[in-house]
Amino acid sequence: MAAVDVRDNLLGISWVDSSWIPILNNGSVLDYFSERSNPFYDRTCNNEVVKMQRMTLDHLNQMVGVEYILLHAQEPILFIIRKQQRQSPTQVIPLADYYIIAGVIYQAPDLGSVINSRVLTAVHGIQSAFEEAMSYCRYHPSKGYWWHFKDQEEREKAKPKAKKKEEPSSIFQRQRVDALLVDLRQKFPPRFVQQKPGEKPIPGKLLILPQDYLKKKKKRLYVAVSFSCSMSSSRFLLRCLGILALPRCAKY
Repeated sequence: MAAVDVRDNLLGISWVDSSWIPILNNGSVLDYFSERSNPFYDRTCNNEVVKMQRMTLDHLNQMVGVEYILLHAQEPILFIIRKQQRQSPTQVIPLADYYIIAGVIYQAPDLGSVINSRVLTAVHGIQSAFEEAMSYCRYHPSKGYWWHFKDQEEREKAKPKAKKKEEPSSIFQRQRVDALLVDLRQKFPPRFVQQKPGEKPIPGKLLILPQDYLKKKKKRLYVAVSFSCSMSSSRFLLRCLGILALPRCAKY
């Protein structure tokens, strides 16, 4: 691949000679532009011929070829110079425009270069956006597609974890338990045992009395509860069945 010459693309360069900046005006700007170190100047133009023959610029209208003219001037900041192809004293074809701002020479871009640059900039931005979006995309056969952003993990770590509240039992659960307890009571009805006066409670057995028994009899009784079951679970079960369980070896 052949190397690209700098002269093939002059839109990205500029040129300045600081010694000319204090004396730039309408009469000296073309001499400043025709400096040999200026890459924008074509030494085969008619201006170079007129300069070598020490003629005035009015003779350019009588010549045919490439020439440079001062198109617009706003001293001392802005000067616009046009490069054009003269075919007759009344017919010219513009080739390029150059503007000088504070002594620095730039080439003005043509319409095609401006549109090309804007389109490339837009396409580059869209392509970068799609590439960044694809980097956040994740896929798993069981989950499918989802987005995973970089700051999502940081937000999840910084977010305080909420404690799960224990939900109360539903009406169905409570009614179901009551139905099971009623069914259990019908299958295994309670047995009422009364000790004889003066006898000690038999260890290892559970004495069960109706709730209104003590109210009617008003006597002191000894009650023994089995060692194989805890008091809290036994009381809870018996209370659900509507029966009073007295604590082990308690006197009433």
